[in-house]
Amino acid sequence: MAEKSGRLAGRVAIVTGAGGGFGEGIAEHYVAEGARVAIVDIRADAARAVAARLGAATIAIAADVGSAEDVARVMAETMAAFGTPTILVNNAGTTHRNRPLLEVTEDEFDRVYRVNVKSIFHFVRAAVPPMRDAGGGVILNIGSTAGIRPRPGLTWYNSSKGAVNLMSKSLAVELAPWKIRVNAICPVMGETGLLEAFMGMPDTPENRAKFLATIPLGRMSRASDIAHAAVFLASDEASLITGVELPVDGGRTV
Repeated sequence: MAEKSGRLAGRVAIVTGAGGGFGEGIAEHYVAEGARVAIVDIRADAARAVAARLGAATIAIAADVGSAEDVARVMAETMAAFGTPTILVNNAGTTHRNRPLLEVTEDEFDRVYRVNVKSIFHFVRAAVPPMRDAGGGVILNIGSTAGIRPRPGLTWYNSSKGAVNLMSKSLAVELAPWKIRVNAICPVMGETGLLEAFMGMPDTPENRAKFLATIPLGRMSRASDIAHAAVFLASDEASLITGVELPVDGGRTV
């Protein structure tokens, strides 16, 4: 069968948290650009639904991104199905509910850091050796404007995304000799399933208006906004771009 055309033709990608939200949008755009994609999500049914919709260029893998064993299995299943992945998108993320910092429990803190930060540790350790041996690759970490310009009530989440943003820069320097580019995409608050937790209040038009007032362009981020950035940064068009925190934020961090 002939290779699909597109900016990512012939590439193999892993996208975590791809059962919905930003991850689903990234996976959809990657397939449209010719990539084969492993749809990874802790929710098996969500991963299967996205893979079924996007077709034969995808596989669904249910995995806990905070588990080294699960991450190793993701790598093995992806390589068995498609070959060596040279694009890794660490998109899986979670938050604690917006509330005063002293009210966040230790279990909530541990869960946020396990999903948002430790997952990248596991995936880098698993994916870098085959990427290196293949001659290079691209790692995209979905950080956040919260790690650049934090909002009150989300201190522990903000700090986890600050770790993601800085980790991306450090990885970029250390992995550059192996031709592995690393960048962070930093969305502003988005229209995803985590929205009410970020807001800490019901998602009503009145409450949305309070948050929209902090975004100069006047709207939240959408999956397509993040996906377009992820396509560009994974493509050869961005071959000299590494170590960048790219806000996709409507001017929030200005």
